[in-house]
Amino acid sequence: MNKNFLRQEIIRLKTEKNAVILAHYYQGEEIQELADFIGDSLELSKKAQQTNADVIVFAGVHFMAETAKILNPNKKVLLPDWEAGCSLADGCDPKDFKLFKENYPDHVVVTYINCSAEIKAMSDLVCTSANAKKIIGSIPEEQKIIFAPDENLGNYLQKETKRDLVLWKGSCVVHEAFSLDKLIEIYNKNPNAKIAAHPESESHILKVAHYIGSTSGIINFIKTDPAAVFIVATEAGILHELSKAVPDKTLIPAPSTEDNTCACSECAFMKMNTLEKLYWCLKNESPEMKISEKLRIEALKPIERMLELS
Repeated sequence: MNKNFLRQEIIRLKTEKNAVILAHYYQGEEIQELADFIGDSLELSKKAQQTNADVIVFAGVHFMAETAKILNPNKKVLLPDWEAGCSLADGCDPKDFKLFKENYPDHVVVTYINCSAEIKAMSDLVCTSANAKKIIGSIPEEQKIIFAPDENLGNYLQKETKRDLVLWKGSCVVHEAFSLDKLIEIYNKNPNAKIAAHPESESHILKVAHYIGSTSGIINFIKTDPAAVFIVATEAGILHELSKAVPDKTLIPAPSTEDNTCACSECAFMKMNTLEKLYWCLKNESPEMKISEKLRIEALKPIERMLELS
């Protein structure tokens, strides 16, 4: 289909159906250009709760649309591609996690928002990379904690908060794909550059970073820091909006271990959403995210605690 036609139809359908398009920073440029709001998990969770739209189209991955539905039971929540998953969420099976949790009965469960509703329902608190330190810090020091599903983020939080966390062994395939050797090579060519990394990255990447933070944190750092060149260790989709905000700065995506044409790390799940899928999704109001009320209420509790603390 013609891209101009698709763009015009998406704008028309959005108005006709009183729909809002929420897009994660990791979406492709064409979708970001059409979105009403672009953000990270926490920002988009809040936007989902605040919107007056009847229909929420979540251009992201499955757990994000699910979280939007948990927060908005009376709104129709759509996901352009039902198969757009997440290695973190998919790597934490509810049956396995239930057994894991039973081994630590006196532990509070804190889960990263990148997990399914079933995992959230087994949690005491949910966090994002933007507020994880604050959430861990809100728990009394004598209280033992399970942290899931991201082991890299968990290791980072242990160092930052000086807390001993029991970690589930999960990881993000995108943030585990950065090559330290290639990163150092680029840095040696740009010795005045600053490296900004997402805490889902492995510890050897975080050790060389000048700044560690969430997607929105990295954006704010690059906008406000006086450096002229930045090497960015997170999903490359972040660079689209950011390059418009800082046209005078040079942004270099951190290199991946993959010998690919992009040479950067991209989330294949995020890129499953396309302009054409977004059009059909709005036109047919499908695929629609549905969740049982019992599960929704259980999963909502730890999210509400997070939003209160945020």
